[in-house]
This record gives sequence, C-alpha cells and structure tokens, in this order.
Amino acid sequence: MNAVPERTSVAVHEGVLELDRALPLHFGGELKDVRVAWRLVGNPAAPVIAALGGISAGRAVVDTPNEKGWWSDIIGPGRALDSSGYRILGIDFLGGSGGSTGPRAGQNDFPSIASQDQAELLRRVLEHLKLGPLEAIVGASYGGMVALAFAERFPDLVKRIVVISAAHRSHPMSTAWRSVQRAVVRYAAQNGQGAEGLRLARALAMATYRSPAEFEQRFAGPATRVDGRFQFPVESYLLSRGDAYAAAYIPEAFVCLSESIDLHQVDPARIRVPTWLVAVIEDQLVPLSDMRMLRQSVSGPVQLAEFSSLYGHDAFLKETQALHEVFTRALSTTGDVK
Repeated sequence: MNAVPERTSVAVHEGVLELDRALPLHFGGELKDVRVAWRLVGNPAAPVIAALGGISAGRAVVDTPNEKGWWSDIIGPGRALDSSGYRILGIDFLGGSGGSTGPRAGQNDFPSIASQDQAELLRRVLEHLKLGPLEAIVGASYGGMVALAFAERFPDLVKRIVVISAAHRSHPMSTAWRSVQRAVVRYAAQNGQGAEGLRLARALAMATYRSPAEFEQRFAGPATRVDGRFQFPVESYLLSRGDAYAAAYIPEAFVCLSESIDLHQVDPARIRVPTWLVAVIEDQLVPLSDMRMLRQSVSGPVQLAEFSSLYGHDAFLKETQALHEVFTRALSTTGDVK
C-alpha cells in the first residue's frame, strides 16, 4: 500500500458570504441576515468538486497548513479522492454550529431547515465565486441528501453527483432513533442541561453509526466498577464520544440539522444528472433497500456500488480502498454510468 502523503502547502481561499436579502425557506417563511462560511482548497485553475458530509462536517474538508480536514483521510493529494487535479469546496451548513447562520445556544425558535435550503446556499456560493458548473458534488450522509436536492433543483450547475449512504428520504426507523435523540436534547435544555442532553444524544447516535459486528469485536469484554457501579466497555466508548461532541457543538444546532435529515425528501424522477450511489450493506441508518429503490427511480444515468464494512454508516470516513474505486470511476470522463 502506498504511503499517504504528508500535509503540504496548498492554496486556500475562504470567506463568508452575507446575503443582502432574506432567504426564502423551503418549508415556508424566510431567514434574515444569512451568512454562509465557505472554503476552497487547491489549484485555482482546477475544476471544482463540492464535498459535503454529515451534520457535524463543515467547510474544513481537506488538510490545510493550519488545520486538519474532517475528510482528509479520504480526500487529498494521493488519497482515495486525489485532489491533485481538483479544487475542493466546502461550506458550513445553515443551522449548524459553524460559521454559517445557525441557532444560538438556548435559542428554540430557529426555523426548520431543508436539504433544499442547503442546496440553495451552495448555489449562492457558486454564483458569488463565479465558479460555473461544478465538476461534481461528493456528498456523504446529510451531504449526500444535499447533493440529491442540488441535482434535482440545479441540474445545469453540476456535471455529476456521488452520493454515499444517503437516499431520497429518511427511513422511518432512522427517524425513530433521531427523534428520541432530539427529545433528549430538548428535555435537557428545558432543564438547563443542554450540553448533557447533547452528550447523551450523541452517545445514542454513535450506536447507530457503526455495525453490531464492530461492537462485538471491540467491546465484548467484561464490565468494570467505576465509582461504585458497573460500567460496560461499550458504555465508556459511547459516553466518551458524547463528551467530545458536546464540547464542540451547540445543542440547538444538533436538533436543527437532525430534524433536517428526517424532513429530507426529493423526487428521484427529477434527477437527470449522472449519479453514482454508494451503499454500505451494514448501514443501519440508510438501508440497502432504500439505496436500491433510489437507483431504480433516478431518471438519469445511475450506478450503485455496494460494499460491506464493519463501520456501517461511518464507512464514508474509513473505507479508503472501496471509495477510491468509486471515485476513480465516477470522476473519469469515460465512466460507464448507465
């Protein structure tokens, strides 16, 4: 296996787009004073790929001299998606905890946000930067939903989309899990314990991101006594992940974007741009059946790649080789999308 190159100096261009008018929202109403934080990394003369991830992801997609990107294990020079020939665009999602407009801590009246609203803001950024049509949108999880919404609404602005672990709608079982997570955060916030609620919600979410087989391998050991009671290995892991998340994110932003996932819905028959779908067999949140249904319903050229991974829904962060094969074919001008 080739060694992954170390971080090197790259051209970084970033800023915040401030809309001069209120943004009409997909579910009604409008949002004033909208800001969208964006970052472009790479050769200014190269074609642009927008890379969008889960609700915790943002504009810091790939490594820069001062920061490690959230997808830098997958996207970068010499990596699964070799960015040497592309410029990578990332944005902070509307309603999140980043530099784009989102709820403040303690705010409970921030409007509901749709994947279509995120697609509109991506379009505004492209217009602002005078980038022209994107070479591709590569979207995983929530970012894949946004890619589908963008392709449905703005087919002339993207040449192809690569959608990993995201379908045309949220599965009801996934909505069930996320609904409980949001209820935990809301209840805790009402009692002045928003961060603790977010900690527990994230711990529960982590149990849905990975596969039972991985947990069997990693956490089958015996419980140990902690502060006079038994604590299980998997419990320690989940709560530690919850601690890290609660220290970095705003509870109300988590609720906003979690709800946005469950509100997501597009009409696949209106998607005509070349589409590459990637499904993980062990994904508990996006069942293989939903990805196959999406493949059958997309009107344009479409391919579905299926692979197995211990990492379940989180495979888009881990499975370098499988994604390398998909990206190589999807971004090839001779890719056999049918």
